[in-house]
Amino acid sequence: MAAVAPVTRRVRAYFAPVDRAASAPTVFDAAQMGRFALDAPPAPWVDLGWCRGFARKSATKVGAMMTGAPAVAQSLLRSAVEAAVELEFDRWGKLQLALASGSQQMNLLQTAAGAAANGSGGLAAAAVPLAGVTGSTATSLNVGAAAAQFQVGDLVAVDEDYVAQVGFVGSGVSAAYVSSPAAVGNDINYVRRVTLNVQRVVAISDGTLQLGGALLAGTPGSGMQVSALTGFVDREGGSFFQEWSGLFVMEGEQGDRVIYHYPRLQAMQSSAEATRTLAGALEQVTLRGAFRALPVKDANDGETVLCFRSYLPGPMRAV
Repeated sequence: MAAVAPVTRRVRAYFAPVDRAASAPTVFDAAQMGRFALDAPPAPWVDLGWCRGFARKSATKVGAMMTGAPAVAQSLLRSAVEAAVELEFDRWGKLQLALASGSQQMNLLQTAAGAAANGSGGLAAAAVPLAGVTGSTATSLNVGAAAAQFQVGDLVAVDEDYVAQVGFVGSGVSAAYVSSPAAVGNDINYVRRVTLNVQRVVAISDGTLQLGGALLAGTPGSGMQVSALTGFVDREGGSFFQEWSGLFVMEGEQGDRVIYHYPRLQAMQSSAEATRTLAGALEQVTLRGAFRALPVKDANDGETVLCFRSYLPGPMRAV
């Protein structure tokens, strides 16, 4: 059967971390993983949900190599390679907010009694340590008797104390960059203030907090502690740039699939929203993101590339 142009309804977005210290993105191999179930992406990819207004923009410049007199074009060359992606997230979650914020996306940790007010949250209450080095998993936190301090429905951030670390901080994903302890006021809760390792408590039993999903960083490591939070906050401005690996899938109605893999994406604008009228005075607010693609080397031939576009034809389609 002759192949026709793909017909698709929406675009599904996925996220994976970049090791900022090693400049190592997450690799996606469409030959091995291209037919994954959309609701169950391969690890470590995380589902960001459906998105709207997906647009790829190429600013790659192609010039001509001129020789002779008069000059005649003998061949073409790429004088600049640049690409960007724009989209709107349908979901408002920690990851979507962080990736579209453009800089640090902070957790509003519950404040200590009498803490002075501050735009991104005041002095945080003391964190709760995990009960021992075992007994906790990516979906449950053993805090022992301290479970009485939490309620079902609470949001929690799980990460290590800040003890003068310099460089990228945050378990699972680099959530911020610290230039010096003084820059963050030696705040023992700073890593938990910026971490993406957050979840919601859905049940409490025998000193264990059951979570609504798996923590991004997996099973908590030794020394991690738990802080309750009320929500999230991002700021216009800041010096830090989020970086992540992106995967965008167009599922064709005839069994074909188009996949765009951007190994390295950084936000190129600060937080922004878009509105869409639903009915009457009701409007839906979506998160709008714009991202610049950064280069990687393809191991097959050493070429510098920004994006891999894969097309998986439907069954028995002519190629």
